[in-house]
Amino acid sequence: MSEQTASDTPSSQDHFLDGPKLPPGITRFWLIRHALVEENARMCMYGSMDVPLCPDSLIAQKPMYRALAARLPRPAHWFVSPLSRTRETARAIAEAGYGTVPLKEEAELIEQNLGTWQGMRYAGLHQHLTLPPHPFWPVGATECPPEGESMIGVCARVGRLLDRLAVTNAGQDMVAVAHGGVIRAALAHALRIHAETALHFSVQNLSLTILEHLPSGWRVVTVNELPGI
Repeated sequence: MSEQTASDTPSSQDHFLDGPKLPPGITRFWLIRHALVEENARMCMYGSMDVPLCPDSLIAQKPMYRALAARLPRPAHWFVSPLSRTRETARAIAEAGYGTVPLKEEAELIEQNLGTWQGMRYAGLHQHLTLPPHPFWPVGATECPPEGESMIGVCARVGRLLDRLAVTNAGQDMVAVAHGGVIRAALAHALRIHAETALHFSVQNLSLTILEHLPSGWRVVTVNELPGI
């Protein structure tokens, strides 16, 4: 019987991150929040409505797109939500130097459906709430808008998607251009925390969040990393 060498012995130290370079062969998600939407849309609760990006910010933030293009891995599988703002953000990153890649649409990446409250101005929302609002989100995590979904529901569907993609793309890099609520839901799933807690994360437009799926569990590498800053 041959002796087992130290390199053959699994160790938690194999998964320590001791430098800026991320090792290959890890199931890794690169989650990007879409670019800033146009000004009129920002005045209301747009949720899963399909609203356009702000044309001025697309020009002003070109350095951030170039930084993202340089930061993101190659090769990688690319995913977007059914909403045009994620596809247009992905296209801007491609044009900034990453290069054109196939974009696969995943329905589970869509932002929280706020039901009949979508399109409502924030100032009038309080009279419709049945629970206290979250300090950093328009509604509490357990609040379910009429004909919509709660953040609890968003966390469930995003968690199912991450688990599925982690299996079908094991050991590979995946870039997903999604939404603020979706990325917070992904953090809730990775950290096994309540949706109400996950809503305390700041997830800015064009920010990068990196999650890894390892045999021992999920690891959060970075949250709300702003490219080029």
